[in-house]
Amino acid sequence: MIRVRPPFPSPFYPPPLSPPLVPPSSPSSLSPSLWRLQPTYASCPRPLAEECPASSALQRRRLWRWPWWRRRRRRRQRRSSGSCQGQPAGPLGGPPASGGAVPRGSMAMNYNAKDEVDGGPPCAPGGTAKTRRPDNTAFKQQRLPAWQPILTAGTVLPIFFIIGLIFIPIGIGIFVTSNNIREIEGNVFMYYGLSNFYQNHRRYVKSRDDSQLNGDSSALLNPSKECEPYRRNEDKPIAPCGAIANSMFNDTLELFLIGNDSYPVPIALKKKGIAWWTDKNVKFRNPPGGDNLEERFKGTTKPVNWLKPVYMLDSDPDNNGFINEDFIVWMRTAALPTFRKLYRLIERKSDLHPTLPAGRYSLNITYNYPVHYFDGRKRMILSTISWMGGKNPFLGIAYIAVGSISFLLGVVLLVINHKYRNSSNTADITI
Repeated sequence: MIRVRPPFPSPFYPPPLSPPLVPPSSPSSLSPSLWRLQPTYASCPRPLAEECPASSALQRRRLWRWPWWRRRRRRRQRRSSGSCQGQPAGPLGGPPASGGAVPRGSMAMNYNAKDEVDGGPPCAPGGTAKTRRPDNTAFKQQRLPAWQPILTAGTVLPIFFIIGLIFIPIGIGIFVTSNNIREIEGNVFMYYGLSNFYQNHRRYVKSRDDSQLNGDSSALLNPSKECEPYRRNEDKPIAPCGAIANSMFNDTLELFLIGNDSYPVPIALKKKGIAWWTDKNVKFRNPPGGDNLEERFKGTTKPVNWLKPVYMLDSDPDNNGFINEDFIVWMRTAALPTFRKLYRLIERKSDLHPTLPAGRYSLNITYNYPVHYFDGRKRMILSTISWMGGKNPFLGIAYIAVGSISFLLGVVLLVINHKYRNSSNTADITI
């Protein structure tokens, strides 16, 4: 007896369960008395696989035993073959057989693992196969031009040294310039400073109504809810509302020069020109109306902690109400808990005389602003400015620190590269 086996194993043809004896279908040189074994595959003579549930289930189980890369290749073959759900597929995932006939000994394959997983949409009658393939564009096919730097010792080390050589001189120049701001020449700026006052708190920063500060009449009588709990008082809307305006600095500072005759001479302090031009002319506006500012704020009340209403901040109509520059400066919140804000400007009157000549000075403070509630401190600062602004050594120190660290890293990496480069190139290779 001769056993005829398939030429090679295939996952599409599962092994026979019980090989029956089948007589040869064509004349052969073998003896007629011999029978040859033909493997019986799990298939049915009907053209569609779904009509044979046992065959489909068995094939589905064997198909999911494939590795993932073979399943994906199978999906691509099915997608490119143009076959749809409900149409018979050719052998090995190819196009359907002509005339719908299925060769004997092969399975009618229309199973698609992708269709089973995501339930691929069936084709429209007479239409082409639907596909999930992305569009052939540079973005979806990831063909966009790109550049990726190759970091080597020859490119990284010079960058560290260049940064160090640039930043260190700049930091030294800024630091020296900041420390030289000592002589009271030119225009002198008077600041008030507060410490341990957190104007950068999120709830504090949001507690304002910009529409009201811009002169909107509806917001004046109906402030934003962000101003709570400083939105209304005594059943009247507060103008200006919010925690920022309610905590405005209201001490009064006066500077006097004590001459030889012991009579104090007041120093002229300019109260206008201390706010930003955009704040003064764009962001802050008084409500529209007549010439009487009190009438424009009719129906409102002052903040809880203020001594007088907003329309009485100054006798100058161009520096009163919401456009008062002391108020505008305070409303620009500080980023750090220790800060200074510009209070007055002392202008230089003559080039032959210093703005503040040498002598004794007296500072008169009207104490209205308590700081013991938040354990803070108050101070007054007199300073001039340079090309880099007021006296602040932080920027110079930061430049020097970054430049020094960069230069030091460059030296360390240069030594490491010089030490291990030759050893790695001449290393023995053992096989």
